[in-house]
Amino acid sequence: MESKITTEQIQNFTGKYPKQLWYLFFSEMWERFCFYGMRGMLVVFMVSQLSMKDEVANLQYGATQAWVYAFTFIGGLFADKILGFRKSLFWGGMLMILGSVILAVDPKNFFFIGISFTIVGTGFFKPNISSMVGQLYKDNDPRRDAGFSLFYAGVNLGALIGGYICIAVANGNLWASLVPEALRWNYAFGFAAIVMVISLLTFTQTQKSLGEIGLSPLLGLENSKRKLYEVLTYIGSLAIIPIIIMMVANTVYTDYFMMIIGPASVVYLFYEMRNFSSSENKKLLAALVFIIFSIFFWAFFEQSGGSLSLFAANNLHNTVLGVELDPNGVNNSANSLFVIIFAALVGMVWLAMAKKKIEPNTVVKFGLGFLFLAGGFWVFYYTKFFASPDGRTSLDLFTFGWFIITFGELCLSPIGMSAMTKLSPQKTQAVIMGMWFLASA
Repeated sequence: MESKITTEQIQNFTGKYPKQLWYLFFSEMWERFCFYGMRGMLVVFMVSQLSMKDEVANLQYGATQAWVYAFTFIGGLFADKILGFRKSLFWGGMLMILGSVILAVDPKNFFFIGISFTIVGTGFFKPNISSMVGQLYKDNDPRRDAGFSLFYAGVNLGALIGGYICIAVANGNLWASLVPEALRWNYAFGFAAIVMVISLLTFTQTQKSLGEIGLSPLLGLENSKRKLYEVLTYIGSLAIIPIIIMMVANTVYTDYFMMIIGPASVVYLFYEMRNFSSSENKKLLAALVFIIFSIFFWAFFEQSGGSLSLFAANNLHNTVLGVELDPNGVNNSANSLFVIIFAALVGMVWLAMAKKKIEPNTVVKFGLGFLFLAGGFWVFYYTKFFASPDGRTSLDLFTFGWFIITFGELCLSPIGMSAMTKLSPQKTQAVIMGMWFLASA
């Protein structure tokens, strides 16, 4: 039986952060362990285990990530119209667990099958948990940006642990004596399955505290019809997996799909806008502008799992401040470590500036994000001047590049997610959040 706590009561809880934010924080943290652990392994696995050339592996990685983010739009759409945030999140988590288990059993032969289950699962999970965070706050609540910054720290805590542990286990640089060499990749993918189970249990055991947030939009519909729509959604999401396998394996099909889904999502947004007032539509158009600009930011940032992953594996020394570490593990996790250290601090800075009425607006924060991104990539370029004769260069300087980019991410990503929930009417929040993630595709 659902709790009778109302959304209004949840929004009126005292303190800087609602307690429900912490529950969503930990659920997202473990899901991101799964996602970033997998992401950090993909290119290296395809090159070292599937014998793909670097450029082919990068294209496969790009296709995989594009589908992940494209499905956030689709998952958000079905959450808004049929399942609600909670059931979408649960279904997505189950598919992610199944995909990780498939990869753990036989990553070489079942690679594209396991990846495809994970793609669909992430699409149902990711946009909807972010939308629930937004609904913990009233409109114009100054705590919203700080809340998303804290939530973003949870994202990066999972990414830090998963991003380092999974690739380090696979490379034999962590617990090598405990993991048989022939099974290192199986164990690495298996870690992702285990932590996804923890994520789902965290959510199911705390979801009653959310009150009315995230319930199905079809609760007023006759029970048999509602169940039918839900079952058809589950069946359809499974039926599309063979198509995704084909499209991820053949990246040219992914190109065609991206050329369709992007414009189609914008057309759908305009279709939805006919149901809203002029002021609401102006906000939706503003959200669309932010989404378009974010495409350029993520185009560079997402090199972390592709070209920068190969650069770390082939061209970096293995010490940071004299400590020996896995270079690719550092590439996958340094940014997350810096976010964990500074996200809450940056959130508190926004709050302090808001109290003094000097907080920069969302446009200025976005602009700062691009400046920091450019500075980080200039540092990556500058590593060439520290290269040794064997072509390897400073992991210290490379890590510093991620330090700079982190502040760009903190100015753009959590602020962008917060803006999506501010600018979109509640009935279309999951779709708008999905479009925000679709920009990365």
